[in-house]
Formats: sequence, structure tokens, C-alpha cells
Amino acid sequence: QLQLVESGGGLVQAGGSLRLSCAASERSFSAYVMAWFRQAPGKEREFVAAIRASGSSDYYADAVKGRSTISRDNDKNTVYLQMNSLKPEDTGVYYCARKMTGWYNREHSDASAYGDWGQGTQVTVSS
Repeated sequence: QLQLVESGGGLVQAGGSLRLSCAASERSFSAYVMAWFRQAPGKEREFVAAIRASGSSDYYADAVKGRSTISRDNDKNTVYLQMNSLKPEDTGVYYCARKMTGWYNREHSDASAYGDWGQGTQVTVSS
């Protein structure tokens, strides 16, 4: 089981930026598709972005496309989410997760395709 620890959340004004980090406990991290999800109060968890194990491909939810960039450093066992032009609707707890299948198997946005989750980091965007 891969342990994941998110950091980098906080309070930011609309239009601002944040960079989230997710550190994994094992070197096997480099073999997995990783993703970010978020959950706003009273809402279901939703997909944000995913990145291939090699880092060569990525995929975004329409809600963040063009404003966010997912990246990874396999030498540091870490995946990142750079978020720019933040909006109040980006508020929520952000989670990183390890996909249990390869890049071409199962929808990236399907939360049930992910087996390990971090504890989350809170992002609050004020208007």
C-alpha cells in the first residue's frame, strides 16, 4: 500500500495561485498513474487531473483545464498540482490518489479506479 501525504493547501484570494504536493512513501510510486481529486462541502468527490507514470501524458477535468498543471518528479516520489487563476468554486479538500490500473484502463475520472488516497489538503479561495 502506497502512503500519500498532501501539502500546500491554504487560503488564497480569487485569481491567485497555489502549488499542491503529494509525497509518496515508496519508490514504486514511479510505476503508477497518479491523480488529484477534490471535494467541496456537501458535494461528491470530483476528478481534477491525472498524469501517466512516466509523466509523458496528462488529463484534466474541464473545470480546471487551462488553469492547472499536474506534474511529477519520480526521483522525489512526488506529484504536484499547480493551480492558477483560482476561483471560489475551486474551494475544497484536495486529495491525491494512485490508480490501480494503467493509463489506458478505466476512466481517469472514476474514483473507484484508485486504490490509495492521501488525507487531503484544504484549499480555500476567497472572493
